[in-house]
Amino acid sequence: MPPSFDQVVTTLRSAGCVFAEDEAALILSTARTPAELTAMVDRRADGLPLEHVLGWAEFSGLRIAVDPGVFVPRRRTEFLVRQALALSRPTPVVVDLCCGSGAVGVALAAALPGAELHAADIDPAAVRCAVRNVGGVGTVHEGDLFGPLPPVLRGRVGLLAANVPYVPTDEVGLLPPEARVHEPLVALDGGGDGLDILRRVGAEAPDWLAPGGSLLVETSERQADRAVEAFTNAGLTARLAVSEDLHAHVVIGTRR
Repeated sequence: MPPSFDQVVTTLRSAGCVFAEDEAALILSTARTPAELTAMVDRRADGLPLEHVLGWAEFSGLRIAVDPGVFVPRRRTEFLVRQALALSRPTPVVVDLCCGSGAVGVALAAALPGAELHAADIDPAAVRCAVRNVGGVGTVHEGDLFGPLPPVLRGRVGLLAANVPYVPTDEVGLLPPEARVHEPLVALDGGGDGLDILRRVGAEAPDWLAPGGSLLVETSERQADRAVEAFTNAGLTARLAVSEDLHAHVVIGTRR
């Protein structure tokens, strides 16, 4: 006999899940068999991220497939998507760097009919997952930052979203186990001050952006001023957008 809703809630709460009722409802609605339900509850109680247990995450109103070992798209990153859409032109070329599951690119493409979408990530597992999500709406490339992108995109990108890793190396060990244990280090570790990848993206972005095109990168509150400075040093017109509700900070750099 499969566990009841109350039994699932009790198991999850005992494992430290703060939103046990909500998680129980999602697990029960996703499991297809009693055996799968039991296995899903056990995996979540063992600390596997809920999205990896379910196999998907909700992001910008879409259901995004998330495979085990792939970075889970955060709700706060929806703010980056909204900022990008506020800047968009009709049928732009959209690039999603450090794409992970491809959530940002898919959300942008869904809101911009006719957009040309390219997504890229250095992690093969992320690329496989992104291919599932991007599907027929765009192309996924495997490689380091701009390296695998088609050269024909140079000077044509209207929206360049890069959800780069920005956790300082010395602070990765302080992350919650769900991230530290179950998500790839390459998606978390941003180098000594957390801004190594951001600086690399900012430095190369002007060669890829169309005139008036914009680069958008998420960062933390305490890194925001240095991130804006990095974009300015790269020759971009930079500003910071903040969502207090989502605790999100997005640096926006526009090619003059």
